[in-house]
Amino acid sequence: MTRSECSRRRVAGIDEAGRGPLAGPVVAAAVMLRPGRPIPGVADSKVLSAEQRTILSAVIRRDALCFGIGWADRAEIDALNILQATFLAMRRALLAMTLTPDHVLVDGNRLPHLGGLGRTITARAIVGGDATHPAISAASILAKTARDIYMNHMDTLYPSYAFASHKGYCTKAHQQLLELHGPCPLHRRSFAPVRLALKADP
Repeated sequence: MTRSECSRRRVAGIDEAGRGPLAGPVVAAAVMLRPGRPIPGVADSKVLSAEQRTILSAVIRRDALCFGIGWADRAEIDALNILQATFLAMRRALLAMTLTPDHVLVDGNRLPHLGGLGRTITARAIVGGDATHPAISAASILAKTARDIYMNHMDTLYPSYAFASHKGYCTKAHQQLLELHGPCPLHRRSFAPVRLALKADP
């Protein structure tokens, strides 16, 4: 492949949010940035404040070449396991893009199955890629903000669990509320603390 062909390759970054929580979906985002047009301030979503993520999410959606967001819900997580559900969300994020990338950079050490997406896509898994590759950083911001918005909305439907404060993660407060009220439809039955709460629920 020539240098000019390499420069024309469409490269997308992929990351997810929500692998660890006890409740809610896992969300993945895929982002293709415009070559030579970096977005100032883009960084790993974990080092940004909620306000910074919200502002950058709007800029990424406006200025990226294209992006896609994919979801796998609680039932799919329980049916497939969290790793395979994450890969499913990543595939859905790629399918949601208006352009199909030639190459994808995936945060982590494992790659989703990329067959059947319309063309042959090469891929590279990068541990810590959300801190070192701008397209993955941008994807981490979109995934995190999309999931947070969803969990904030779920807080209004299930106010007993305070989802807006912990977003479904296994905090001490969340565990106490889970023990007090038992699981709601958002809780992942395949995760040990939820299974224990189901057994304890009379």
